[in-house]
Amino acid sequence: MMVLSIRHRTAYRYHQTVQLGQHRLMLRPRESRDLRLISSAVTISPQASLTWAHDVFGNTIATASFDGWSDSLIIESAVQLELFAPVWPEFGVAATATHYPFAYSDSELTDLGALAAQQYADPQGRLRAWAHGFVASRPTETLALLQDLSKGVSRWISYQSRDDEGTQTPVETLDRGWGSCRDFAVLFVEAARSLGFGARIVSGYVFLPSSGGEMRGSSGDGSTHAWAEVYVPGAGWVTFDPTNRAVGGRNLIPVAVARHINQAMPVTGSFTGMTNAFRDMQVEVSVTS
Repeated sequence: MMVLSIRHRTAYRYHQTVQLGQHRLMLRPRESRDLRLISSAVTISPQASLTWAHDVFGNTIATASFDGWSDSLIIESAVQLELFAPVWPEFGVAATATHYPFAYSDSELTDLGALAAQQYADPQGRLRAWAHGFVASRPTETLALLQDLSKGVSRWISYQSRDDEGTQTPVETLDRGWGSCRDFAVLFVEAARSLGFGARIVSGYVFLPSSGGEMRGSSGDGSTHAWAEVYVPGAGWVTFDPTNRAVGGRNLIPVAVARHINQAMPVTGSFTGMTNAFRDMQVEVSVTS
């Protein structure tokens, strides 16, 4: 068990005062058997009214509403939690799913819905062909296939941290041969879906102890992390971090799960002002024990 503290600060600056529209915040970690929140607080300047809800995936959403005008916006989240995820997880895969290919039950397929369907166009079947290249034989062990696929992402794609908005499509990532953690996660999820798996994107934080510098996906202060989960009957949602070739969530703190990476953005919002009003944005993240 680890006790972790997370501080996440997002600051926007404008050249002149603007009217701030509503902002959607996804900053509260998802509690589970492996994660227990001790405290969680959000502070905003200028002052805002907060309303809380859960989205269709069960993520906690805060909506910030503002009155008046401001030349800056600062959103700070402070969290303390206990993380219980095992270092070496064991997965009780159902007998019907130990080997690939297998069939989800009708009820599982209904509930997985769009999570089992590819979200990006692959007109030439390049992604599908790339993913099927990891199928060593038919049948083949399900978890071994998924582990090979996760490791294969980081073998084929060079990791490159980038702060610009947006995510590459899976085919773009294959073509370019490099990407950030969110590009790795999207490529893995779409490849798994092309093989018939139900999969979802996860966004949150990664704990990088000073002794574990081999981990990638967060460039120290200033970034969040993205990874994936695949639904395997019996085992449930199995965590894969293709950026770090890891299985299980021993150092991962999930905040949001989603069908598409755009549904898991930590902070989204709008403002009304001159077209050149926006000046810059800074993000600072720290995860400490």
